[in-house]
Amino acid sequence: AVVADAEKLAADLEAMGPTFVKLGQLLSTQSDLLSVPYLDALARLQDDVDPFSFADVERIVEEGVGARISKAFQSFDHEPLAAASLGQVHRAVLRDGRAVAVKVQRPGVRERVRDDMEVIEELAGFVDSHTKTGRQFGFGDMVGEFKASIAAELDYRQEAAHLRLLGEHLAGHDALVVPQPVDSYTTSTVLTMELVAGRNIASLGPLALTEVDAGDLVDVLFRAYLQQILENGFVHADPHPGNVLLTDDGRLALIDLGMVARLSPDLQDSLIRLLLAVSEGRGDQVADVLVSIGAPARDFDADRFRRSINTLVLRYQYASLGEIETGRVVGELTRAAGACGLRPPPELTMIGKALLNLDQIARRLDPGFDPMAAMQDEVASIMQRKMLRGVSPGNLLSSALDAKEFVERLPGRVNKVMDALAEGQLTLNVQGIDEKELLRGIQKLANRVTTGLVIAALIIGAAMIMRIETEAELFGYPPLAIILFVVASAAGLWLIVTSLLNDLPQRRRRER
Repeated sequence: AVVADAEKLAADLEAMGPTFVKLGQLLSTQSDLLSVPYLDALARLQDDVDPFSFADVERIVEEGVGARISKAFQSFDHEPLAAASLGQVHRAVLRDGRAVAVKVQRPGVRERVRDDMEVIEELAGFVDSHTKTGRQFGFGDMVGEFKASIAAELDYRQEAAHLRLLGEHLAGHDALVVPQPVDSYTTSTVLTMELVAGRNIASLGPLALTEVDAGDLVDVLFRAYLQQILENGFVHADPHPGNVLLTDDGRLALIDLGMVARLSPDLQDSLIRLLLAVSEGRGDQVADVLVSIGAPARDFDADRFRRSINTLVLRYQYASLGEIETGRVVGELTRAAGACGLRPPPELTMIGKALLNLDQIARRLDPGFDPMAAMQDEVASIMQRKMLRGVSPGNLLSSALDAKEFVERLPGRVNKVMDALAEGQLTLNVQGIDEKELLRGIQKLANRVTTGLVIAALIIGAAMIMRIETEAELFGYPPLAIILFVVASAAGLWLIVTSLLNDLPQRRRRER
């Protein structure tokens, strides 16, 4: 019954139009909110629709590029290569002979999306205000993210920028292709890009796969996505089999960059720790990372959460190769977090959806591919590259400037602390510690500081006395100066010895 309800929801969303199809695709990434049958049904949502007329195509293209199609293009196919709810793609040839794909936005779609979004925002606000589930998950925030995402997808200039950026990031992977935009023929409603000759992965049969080294292609694609997620922070977020092409020359092409994810450097570092811990079967560390990046609710059950995560990680550690799916692992981790009252960041659920699509491609191209082994190897390489960049001249200079600022401000800060201590104005607001032990520690610190000041005064006094000429001399200097130096040296040695004798046992106790 659950599966039937999930399929009915997906069918209803398809019937309601492009905005609700995109909403369903977004919901398919919310593994902390929906059960597996709903996630699977929504993930299969397709927005294939009947193409709109070539007269509309001609009008939109000519308005966008500012010239007649016959003048701007050598040829322009009337029948589209593909049609979707937001736009359709036509094959064309530029005046210079380059074959291109021209993506044209469906007429009136912006106005329809705007009207649909008003309805969705009202529904989300009502649910958040009147239901416990709404207050727990915050559907209003989710809809706000969705609104920004679909607005970006309706501006083809942003997709052109995404193509350029991803092409730069993946330039070192010869087996991957990212079609580049033709800027002079690109507007907010028209996107002209290089035409990639090939077939999408979903349409390939067994015979076609025998003509290429599918195992190497999957390995390169998987590592490239780990690089996008963990190193570049810019991810092609919808790599389903229809958006990945096997080109005629045996490479893989990534197309349709309307939906992307951006990850902060801190989140990238957390994901590195998460994926390494998963691949090595360290459940406690996986739980720690998820807690650090998630938003715990008031009813967050930490003990139950840790037990669930450890069970999941151990299960995948001993799973057979055919059972391992990285996207499914990330999805189940986020689902376990949501069930225990920990809401993961939205970027993590989107990454899980992207990896789930990659799993589908891997199964189709090379069922024997081991994602965990590739993950361990590639994550280690990414960590090395990040560490090498961390010791770059720019970072070293920044660290040196920070150290310089610390040294310059240290005497003033110490003076302020000592003045406050001497005047009895030093206050500490500390919770959960032994106050008597704290006071004893402060007294020890004050005694050591005072002793240090006395030693410094003795040394300075001895140095000044050395300049006074006297009849009596000891080693060529006034005897009083030598005596002061000896006393200062003895006191300094005593201070060092007592500090070590007192501090080392305490350090050993803390380590135990």
